[in-house]
Amino acid sequence: MVLLRYLDVCLVAATAPFVLAAGLPMLGYALGAGAWLLTRAGVALAQDRARRAGDTRVRAGLIVAGLMSRVWIAALAVIVARYAGGKTDAIVAAGVLLAAFTVYLVMSFVLRENPIGDASSAHGRPSTP
Repeated sequence: MVLLRYLDVCLVAATAPFVLAAGLPMLGYALGAGAWLLTRAGVALAQDRARRAGDTRVRAGLIVAGLMSRVWIAALAVIVARYAGGKTDAIVAAGVLLAAFTVYLVMSFVLRENPIGDASSAHGRPSTP
């Protein structure tokens, strides 16, 4: 089950030899993969802190901050890849990020995990004390 939860991270790591063998720009791959791993760790940290927060507003703020930082870091990685390398670097970085996000999104639906709260609130039912 843990492998499925981190299937996106496994995909990013397993893609490296294929990118190298295909002769694609490694700078773009490194920036895209690094940005994905950084954002994945950051969102996990934000969700962990939100779980421990007592106030609902603090929980919501942490979750929104985690999601918004993910968008900004991903966009920054593509921009840096474009200006540090070239168009193909930016395309590879964007491709890595898009593929990893797609796998992450699909697996979040398949596993139906609730990042905050207990299992009963994941199904839209209020939790009972």
